[in-house]
Amino acid sequence: MKIAFLADVHFQDLYGEFSDSNFKGIENPKTGKKTILRTMDSQLHSTRIFNENYFAFLAALDDIAKRNIKIVALPGDYTDDGQAYNLRGLKKILENYQKKYKMRFFITTGNHDPVGPFLKQGGKSDFMNENGDELSIVSHEKLIKNKDQRTVVTKDIAMSGYLEILNEMKNFGFTASEKDLFWQTPFSTDLYEQFNFKNALKDSEYSNRMYEVSEGFSVPDFSYVVEPTEGIWLMAIDGNTYIPKNNNGNPKDENNFQGASIGYNNVLTNKKHLFSWVEKVVGEAKKHKKTLIAFTHYPILDFNDNANEEIKKLLGKDKWQMDRVPQDEVAELLAKVGLKLHFAGHMHINDTGIKKFDNGKMLVNIQVPSLAAYIPGYKILTVNSEDKFEIETVSIKNVPRFNELFPLYEKEFDNLKSNNSKEIWNKDILKTKNYQDFTLFHLKELVRLRFIPSDWPKDFIEKASKLSGKDLLELSSGNQKISNKIKNKFAKWNFEDAFLNLYQLQSADELAKKDIPKKRLAQYKLLEQNFEHLKTDDAFLNQLKTFFKILEKLSSGDASDHFKIDFQKGEIVNLN
Repeated sequence: MKIAFLADVHFQDLYGEFSDSNFKGIENPKTGKKTILRTMDSQLHSTRIFNENYFAFLAALDDIAKRNIKIVALPGDYTDDGQAYNLRGLKKILENYQKKYKMRFFITTGNHDPVGPFLKQGGKSDFMNENGDELSIVSHEKLIKNKDQRTVVTKDIAMSGYLEILNEMKNFGFTASEKDLFWQTPFSTDLYEQFNFKNALKDSEYSNRMYEVSEGFSVPDFSYVVEPTEGIWLMAIDGNTYIPKNNNGNPKDENNFQGASIGYNNVLTNKKHLFSWVEKVVGEAKKHKKTLIAFTHYPILDFNDNANEEIKKLLGKDKWQMDRVPQDEVAELLAKVGLKLHFAGHMHINDTGIKKFDNGKMLVNIQVPSLAAYIPGYKILTVNSEDKFEIETVSIKNVPRFNELFPLYEKEFDNLKSNNSKEIWNKDILKTKNYQDFTLFHLKELVRLRFIPSDWPKDFIEKASKLSGKDLLELSSGNQKISNKIKNKFAKWNFEDAFLNLYQLQSADELAKKDIPKKRLAQYKLLEQNFEHLKTDDAFLNQLKTFFKILEKLSSGDASDHFKIDFQKGEIVNLN
């Protein structure tokens, strides 16, 4: 039995339509098609690609179809921000693959869908207009900020709440289907033996899925467990916890809720019923000899390969999205109730998290890579038994039409240049030969344009960026003598290469090693060992010591490409 997991698709319908506006997008001179797209500048400042992931999504679905996989799970952020036109476009594609290949799709919520529990007005100011400049698309006239900028007003750009998402996407797991052998929510009262489709359909209704996130504030919980095929239970956990900004405010005010991006740390405080429900489902699964696989948008284990303390030491506790790292209590509670295998997205990374407990239990969290970031891909789970699984990561390298929008970016670049804009993106991204290279270039620009300015100490970057590998070797070696032959080997790269490799490993883990020379990885390890033995009070050298410790940890995580899990033996075996 095989199940595909596609996380963080962030689908934006390039060829969608607005129901209340004549705006169809701008014409692509290459295809003649009207296209609704975001600027290259906007996506190179974002942790996700906005446009080309449309084509990557289709390529991934085609690949899944070729492999004859019939069950596909999407752990949240399947759209850009849950806008109506994106939901319609996504629904159309999923229905097409359902009909053509007999696939079934099971989705859960992410912090981008919905952005908040209830419908919110919104929009974006970084779409592209005909001359390559920015175009604003908003859901209400009151959101127009720059009257000199061309603006399209359409209700279809508003950010859907749970109700709107349920109405559009109900046939992808959010409601019971006659095809299901079992379907239940945390609020269902029927046990497995009592399963009745009509009752399950009633349980699916919006009004029957509410809980108090804070006293007086009722919001939906779209968690469900489903048996799509004999013996397999998929538990789709809604990890979104929308905590009120003001407990004295209006419970129906859509703007009075914080975002859900922190994930399980907020579940601990304001959505505790989920842990009780997981315990109940685990017990029922054991009782009826079902294989339980859970997925949430958010990770339940550390995803930084135990480098959190070093990252905080070098960057500070509020950088590197540290607030998204789940507290240990999350894993402890889930393992205590018997959960074993969990798939997650959110971080746009490829990673495997493993936690073993004194009682012999083992919890595994699989981070599914995003199709909108480096390295784009998805996971295939093969269920061999209740305790034995195989995980394969499929990289989406070659994507048909990935360069379809490049002529429009040419317009944008020329416009930025003619306006003497600062920090113009590197046009060489338009020379990339495949989608994976495109995402790597995206990562390079993201590091340059966003991560360095926002996360890293300025003085450290200024000093370190001047260093070659040879310089780093000499600094790490103290008074030790080094032959010129060895020095010359290290001279082939510089700190900026190591810096990008750090982010490649953080993003893609084991997959990134295919893009980094083996000899260089060995040199990084030697530098880490040298710095570890270097006794110094020099602040900069100690920063370098921490940097290479982080790099070493990120490059030596658990198997994350192709591996098998045996929960009986409590082991993971790398199959590469």
